[in-house]
Amino acid sequence: MSINATHKKNSRICFFLFIVLFSLPALSEVISVQGRVLDDASRPIKGVVIEVQGLSRTSTNRLPPSHSVTTDVNGRFTINQPESLFQLTLDSQGFYPSIHSFSLRELVQNDGTIPTIKLTEKRSGRVMLAFGGDVMMGRRFFKPYFDDPVQLHDKSLLDDSRKVVEQMKPYLSLADLAAVNLETQIATETPEKKAKKSVVFFSQPALLSALSWAGVDYVTLGNNHTYDYLGSGLDSTLKYLSQSSLGYSGAGKTSSDALKAHREIINGQPFSMLGYVGWEGGAKIGQAATADHGGAAYGSLENIVSTVKREMNASRHTVVQYHGSLEYKNEPTGVTEQRLKSAIDAGASLAIAHHPHVAQGLELYQNHLIAYSMGNFIFDQNFNSTQLSFILYVWLDEGEFHRAEIVPIYLKGYKPTPAIGLQRYYVMKRLSELSAKRNTYIKGSGGHGVIESDNKRELKAQYSKTVQHSGSSRLLSLSTSHWGDRLTGVVMEDELLQYRLGVNLINGSDFEHYADFDSSDRTWLIDAKSYRFNVDESKKRSNLNGNTSLELTVDERAWLGMKHFRRVYNPSSPMTIQTQINTATPATLNFYWQGRKTRQKLFDAFENSEKELIQSVNISGKRGWQTIIADFNSPRVGYKSYRVLVEVVPTYQDSQTQEQIIEFDDFSLIEWQSAYSSNSKPNGFHFGETQASVIGFNKAPLQPVVLNFN
Repeated sequence: MSINATHKKNSRICFFLFIVLFSLPALSEVISVQGRVLDDASRPIKGVVIEVQGLSRTSTNRLPPSHSVTTDVNGRFTINQPESLFQLTLDSQGFYPSIHSFSLRELVQNDGTIPTIKLTEKRSGRVMLAFGGDVMMGRRFFKPYFDDPVQLHDKSLLDDSRKVVEQMKPYLSLADLAAVNLETQIATETPEKKAKKSVVFFSQPALLSALSWAGVDYVTLGNNHTYDYLGSGLDSTLKYLSQSSLGYSGAGKTSSDALKAHREIINGQPFSMLGYVGWEGGAKIGQAATADHGGAAYGSLENIVSTVKREMNASRHTVVQYHGSLEYKNEPTGVTEQRLKSAIDAGASLAIAHHPHVAQGLELYQNHLIAYSMGNFIFDQNFNSTQLSFILYVWLDEGEFHRAEIVPIYLKGYKPTPAIGLQRYYVMKRLSELSAKRNTYIKGSGGHGVIESDNKRELKAQYSKTVQHSGSSRLLSLSTSHWGDRLTGVVMEDELLQYRLGVNLINGSDFEHYADFDSSDRTWLIDAKSYRFNVDESKKRSNLNGNTSLELTVDERAWLGMKHFRRVYNPSSPMTIQTQINTATPATLNFYWQGRKTRQKLFDAFENSEKELIQSVNISGKRGWQTIIADFNSPRVGYKSYRVLVEVVPTYQDSQTQEQIIEFDDFSLIEWQSAYSSNSKPNGFHFGETQASVIGFNKAPLQPVVLNFN
């Protein structure tokens, strides 16, 4: 299937996922937003200068600052007429600066209020560290699947590499030291010999220049791709790193070299940075360094404890980065957890982990922070779960934990961008719930989350939202609540009404942010005569997300759906496809799932796997939005991934032109986490998760439903 069309950039942002729970004012009526700035002891800060900068919807270049505002004696400020997508840079003498990105639409949902922002005071002995996850710039950055845009070109490699990381430069540059996991070897061309493994990476030296330019100071090499091209690849990597401004550790030409720390003085404080890979590798010449060959530092329990104690005996604050656990899982393995906690017990100030490619929870253990997986930072994976990630700020006072801050990010077209609206909700909801399971509580600060040293659960007053009758729709968004709020009760007057909770598995399902930050969302397969993103400024739709829809021009048939297979899924789970349709002529919609079998090659699955019919739906040709729902169960056995598609087949009359315009909005794939229930308190989650963003009913509610949160 091919994708060919032109698309129109949307001009406004919306926060909702399926239908709006409350009627919002038209965006043109919103002329200002308000906020407040406090210190991390919750005292107002007067005189904070806040630069308000619009973010271009069609370019990574920022617009000129529209204006600056200053907080009053109570720490309050007002911003008049911000752009639809904008960024705040907060600066005050004696405090670390802070940057927050928002869409105007998500603030409209919050009554025009920016959540209170807390700044961290600068003090003697205090340092601010920043961490990102897995980094590479090879493979599909040069040769993407399908006809997706190429990110890196040989003739403009350095400029292109900087564009990939440009949105993160303001955030990384704030820290005293910023670090990422360099999960690739560095070379100008493909090395001749490679390790006996199915996936190997190398990236051009321009990656190192781009990281330095963006504010990265240190990279860890302790991972399973540091020895992909054996000794020659490692030699090349170490050579280019030595020519760069980046510090590094976690690999070497012998095990002794690999276990050495990178030592640096930060704000007068002596720091040691250690990196490890969690397993030796199965080949005859493994990925971990030995006395006879190079590679990554092996992070056995003994090696971690002994090297941490070595640095502690040298009176240095020690930061451990560890590469382990299993890919795409919600929780760390027991081996990873034990090794990281043993590192803390041995004296490490902080432990940061990666490898799963998805974000996992955080834990305050003995008042020292452990991040179990940072997820991806710059990576070319296409499936949705790997695209939701974060930057982690950590403030240490002479090596002791003071505070942490989570900056949610979204990898859009392989490029890290600020997560706004729904993407922010998904990242923060996941991290908040997974961390709470470890008795670690994330509070809000502006568009970010914070973990404070007192680690107290935030006490919130219970509040309620009333869901009115919504016509034919059986699904409602929970994302109109704050990511830190939990659904505690569902009150239904109809005794026959039942509900269940679930999550949407498609990023960008509302089409509102398709082309933000000069990077098209690679979620969608669109095969039609032509298509465009239709922005209707005049619409105030009460049952749809915002004002942007996908308009297809169809002749004989068209296809719409997930471009890529969803790599990780829960087998035999109840699923729902929901979308909104608007057409003036009748058509048939055929919904399918298509799977990739356990040992099947990827492109063989794209081309040859059977499309299994879920449901056929005949839609009338009356102008106006219709809600279409198709239920099915995910494959039980034999598949490693699947995707969903819809085939559009027009029903033409003899007098009609053989061409049809059909609009789609809110194309969502819901995985249900609980069975239908009439219990007033949510329970019975199948997978031990409570990251629900959707509530679904067994029928359209005809009477008001009250949702309780705290």
